[in-house]
Amino acid sequence: MFILMVVVFLLGYLAIALEHPLHVDKAIPALMIGTLLWVLYIFGAFDIFTAGLSESWNTFVEKEHMDPGASGIDEMRHFIVNHEIIHHLGDISEILFFLLGAMTIVEITDQHDGFKVITDRIRTTKKIKLLWILSILTFFMSAVLDNLTTTIVMVALLRKLVSEKETRWFFASMIVLAANAGGAWSPIGDVTTIMLWIGGQVTTLSIIARVILPSLVTMIIPLVFCTCVHKGNVTRPVVREDEPVYTTAFERKLMLILGVSGLLFVPVFKTITHLPPYQGMLLSLSVIWLVTELMHYKKSVEIRNKLKVVNILRRVEFPTIFFFLGILSAVAALQSAGQLTVLASWLDENLGNIYLIDLAIGMLSAVVDNVPLVAGAMGMYPIVDPASLSAIADPAMQEYMGYFVQDGLFWEFLAYCAGTGGSILIIGSAAGVAAMGMEKIDFIWYMKKISLLALLGYLAGAGVYFLQAQFIHH
Repeated sequence: MFILMVVVFLLGYLAIALEHPLHVDKAIPALMIGTLLWVLYIFGAFDIFTAGLSESWNTFVEKEHMDPGASGIDEMRHFIVNHEIIHHLGDISEILFFLLGAMTIVEITDQHDGFKVITDRIRTTKKIKLLWILSILTFFMSAVLDNLTTTIVMVALLRKLVSEKETRWFFASMIVLAANAGGAWSPIGDVTTIMLWIGGQVTTLSIIARVILPSLVTMIIPLVFCTCVHKGNVTRPVVREDEPVYTTAFERKLMLILGVSGLLFVPVFKTITHLPPYQGMLLSLSVIWLVTELMHYKKSVEIRNKLKVVNILRRVEFPTIFFFLGILSAVAALQSAGQLTVLASWLDENLGNIYLIDLAIGMLSAVVDNVPLVAGAMGMYPIVDPASLSAIADPAMQEYMGYFVQDGLFWEFLAYCAGTGGSILIIGSAAGVAAMGMEKIDFIWYMKKISLLALLGYLAGAGVYFLQAQFIHH
């Protein structure tokens, strides 16, 4: 069952990649493997656990002071159903409710023509100039918000600026690259950097100072290439003169301010309360929802039907939510059963170099969600106390262990690689999945048009970090 789980995951992944040729929505295979992997896991639990392949089971047995040899199939199934599924469902739910809240806030702002306040000020139709403006804006926004929220906002904005489908796919894909690059150098810009920041592996000022330049290069290299290749103008969506206007200029500005403020409030909420970000997102949504109810209370039935949040919710991309649920559930099963731990151990044994290990994790994060990969690395390599280094007699070992102190090279480079490596494939990051769902971007199209650009940017940024580490030794 251990090997069969990997086979089923790869087959499901292939079905997602071939969504358009198969004419099957990607949410279907995602949900299917998200369920089937747990079925295979629980049926093969006895063999997997007795072979010592599941790190989560081994930890549980040790923590509960249980005798591994005396554990029966009932205890194992109870562990999977009442411990692992509940644990992972909590993590998955945080992401899904965060995504649902962010998408709803963006949709409310959009339906109230809030983004028109911004798009009316972006006059250019030159493809390259517009690409640079949106990419730079995305890069810095994702450091303040996070890459997922920023992508949702920017793709919604993009719909007001570009009408042609494939051109919009291209812009949305470049926004994903910029969002992931911008999230990698900020402690609140990506789920993985948040994990490393909260875990104590990195500190705020250090990761900003040492990862911002490699991240910037990761975005700029693809942009420079596109500047040399892509020319011409974009076609803006045609605005009908007779199209009814449901909001006033004041209401449009108010909803834009409320929407952006609500999203910006989330990292502040998390810092102050230490509660999960999704709760801050839902609080922001509730405030915006209340304002819209009061704002349209005395208006006509037609306007209320158009602008009430209950009706706007129908426009939210629920297939994207289900796709997220399926993929994250499938990866959680692989993490719990131990396939990802085996992979991490193999990398450690066969590469043995921190740069190569981090680069490999970044490449893998294009296929497997970067969260369990980073979580696995955090579990495999504990933070080294700088005071203990002096007790190590071997200079080479002392230098190697020094990579794992707080703000050590391994952790910073891991933040960069895990944050930007996911851009190589469209479903390799939360930002990519969101853009894919919102714009129905084809997996194969992305591979042909964007993956090589993302890989070049990823390797260029990694090279900058390596050179930076050699000349600025810390």
